[in-house]
Order: sequence, then C-alpha cells, then structure tokens
Amino acid sequence: MSSSHRFNPTILREYDIRGIVGDTLTRDDAYAVGRSFGSCVVESGGDQVALGYDGRLTSSDLAEAVLEGLMACGLRVKRVNMGPTPMLSFAIRHLDTGSGIMVTGSHNPADYNGFKMTLAGKPFFGDSITRLGSIAESASYASGEGSVEDIDVREDYVNVLAQEHQPLRMARIAWDPGNGAAGEILNMLCARMPGHHHVVNGIVDGTFPGHHPDPTVAENLVDLQNHIAEFDCELGIAFDGDGDRIGVVDGKGRILWADQLMMLFAEDVLREDPGATIIADVKSSQVLFDEISRLGGVPVMWKTGHSLIKSKMSETGSPLAGEMSGHIFFADRYFGFDDGLYAAVRLLGLLERQGVMLADLLDRIPKVENTPELRFPCSEDRKFAVIEEVAARLAEAGADVTAIDGVRVNTADGWWLLRASNTQDVLVARCEARDSDGLDRLKGALTDQLALSGIAAPADL
Repeated sequence: MSSSHRFNPTILREYDIRGIVGDTLTRDDAYAVGRSFGSCVVESGGDQVALGYDGRLTSSDLAEAVLEGLMACGLRVKRVNMGPTPMLSFAIRHLDTGSGIMVTGSHNPADYNGFKMTLAGKPFFGDSITRLGSIAESASYASGEGSVEDIDVREDYVNVLAQEHQPLRMARIAWDPGNGAAGEILNMLCARMPGHHHVVNGIVDGTFPGHHPDPTVAENLVDLQNHIAEFDCELGIAFDGDGDRIGVVDGKGRILWADQLMMLFAEDVLREDPGATIIADVKSSQVLFDEISRLGGVPVMWKTGHSLIKSKMSETGSPLAGEMSGHIFFADRYFGFDDGLYAAVRLLGLLERQGVMLADLLDRIPKVENTPELRFPCSEDRKFAVIEEVAARLAEAGADVTAIDGVRVNTADGWWLLRASNTQDVLVARCEARDSDGLDRLKGALTDQLALSGIAAPADL
C-alpha cells in the first residue's frame, strides 16, 4: 500500500483535513494521511505519535487506517482512543510524543469526518497540509516497522481539569456536550467537582440525536436553556462535537457569545499578568478589543482558525486568545491549546473567586447592537472569489477596511465583516453598531455588496 495516492482537493483545508465520508473522504485517504503525515514526523526527527479519535460512527475505522499509515513509517504510536480533541492535545504533552493526529469531524454534520494534526509541538496547517497531497501523490513516504501502544490518559486529563476548579459553594450547573466526544470526560469531571451537575445529551452518540453539536447556533442551546430552567441552574455550559469549543448560557437563559466570555477571561488574566497581549479573531466585537485596552492589555485582532490563533499566541507570548466560534485558548496556567472543558472550569473558578453570578457579569458588559455569526451557503469554488470581488469594490470606493481575514469594514456606525469559511462551503458575516438604526445601515451595506456578487443575503441578516 505504498503506491501513490491523490486526495480530493476539497478536503485539504487551511488548518485541518475534512470531508464527507464515502464521498470526498475514504479509508484509503485516512491511510494516506497517516503515511504522509508520518513521513513529516520522521523528517522532523520524531519517532512517535499520539493518536485519538472522536465519537463519530466512522472515526474508529478511519483511525485504524491512520494507524496503519503511521506504523508503515516506522513510528511508535501511542493510541489514546476515543475522547475529545483537547484530550489528544493533552496526551501529546503528557506522553511527550511531540506530534499527534486526531480523527474528528468537529462540529460538522454526522456524515463528515477529518483530521487535526500537531507536528513537533506546533500546529500543522496551511502549506504543510497542502504538502501532504504532494507526498501522497509522489508516494515519497518514510518506511519502517512501527508499533502501537494503547494508553488510557482519561484519569490524568480529568485530574488536570479538576485541579483548576476549587468551589466554595454547591452551585447548580447544567451541561450539554451534544452527544459529542466530550461526554464521557465531562461525566468523569462532574463526579470530581462539588456542586449539583445536570447533564443533558451526555452519552457519546455519533448520530447526534439531541441536536447538531455546534454551540454557536442558538437553536442548539435550547436543550441547555430548558435544563437551566427545569433545575434552577445558575448557568449552563455546552460543547461542540469534539470538545474544543464552548457555549455558555446564564441563569436567565441568555447566551454569552465567545467574545463576551473573552471579556471576563481577559479581566481575570490581566489582573495577574498586567500588560499582556490578548488575541481575538476578526469576528469578535469591537467592545472586546476596547475592553482589553481599558484593562491595560494589548489587544490583537487576528485571523480565524485554531491553528492560526495558536501560532499567533506562540509568536506574541499571549496568555489568552479566543474566537467567536467558541475556541478559547489559555496559555495562562495551561498548555495554550483550545479546550472547551478547561475553559469551563476556568469560568467556574472565575465566578467563585469574584463571588458573583454569571448573569450579574453579563449585565455589566457594555451593550451594542449586533448580529450573531451568520453562515450561509456559497460553493467551494466561489466563496473566495466573492471576497476578492467585494474587496476590490471597497478599495475602489476608498472604504476603511481591515483585511486580516476577509473584509472587516469600519464605518461611522460600527463595522461589518464578510469572510470565507476554511472548513465549510459557506460565507461568514457579522455586523455590529452602536444602535439599531446603525445596525440596519450596516446590514444594508453588506446586503448590497453580496447582491453585486450575485449572492443572496441570508434571511436572518
């Protein structure tokens, strides 16, 4: 099985590999991913890799194919089996493998799957992922006789998480892992923490019977909101399909979006690390960047994407970063990777230290008028072209544009954003203004630009 292999070009994304199983992604692809990534590990001087997979129905089979590819490169594979992506990230450090690969479809529909990779302690993305296609096509693989060792890191991982939260009171907390890979670890964690824990959709099930496992979509938080009301909880916490993203609802049933959470975390981190650089992605509220400055921190706006954010954190020495999609990265007292479970216990610890309810903190956050993150279909071969067309028109009009990732257009009313997703065939938009009239004007400007490129604005814009 060392013959050349050609991937469907749509699955090699900016910061991971992702496709539809049985269509654009097959078991042969998984073997080739293992073989080509394994060759990169050998090339970097590594001799071992950690391997994990999420709870999707296809993940264990794809992981087996990846394992075969890694072993054919002569690597020692430490397999941690099923769990959330951050558990694999933890295992890379805990087992000192340096490199690792996670089989996961993240928050995508049940028929999707994919791979997230770490090479020699650094995110593996961009041109490195593209290069996997070249290695596979030329069959320029490393060869050897590898081995596999099954290692259960669940208890060690949960121990690290539980150490962060030392509650002083018996809080009522609702949880919803969305039948995703975090479910088992969450139940272990809840058993370690004092308080009254109420878990819904806690059984790992790759068909996702409760709801789609994406906590950035309001309708996916309804179960959690109902749970909060039923059990009189003071807050609720949700995770995505592979547990590296967080969604939060306060005791009144109100959603805290990730940039609002970041305001709370930034204040907490800057109290101990004054003047620190705090990173947020281009979709985040201007209020967050202003608040970081007010608190004495250095705000940095950066590109969306977990690998891109992690690299920027390393470059700047930032202790905290976050994305609107719910990825929160702590290098403060943690390892610098995105971990929804760790963000959850940090939030609980923050509330304990301040002796406040989450709803009270939400009431203090400056109010603006904005849309949530809006995602709407646009074909793979069209989405980046649309951004280029819009950018050209804005440049010709002399607009004030931040072009870090897509176009973020600043006006007297506020700002609007349009960017192409790197993980799905969609465009992503957001608008934020000081008042409702301003928001309407921003929506109109965005709608007009989409129309000029032949794209219908989403119904909720």
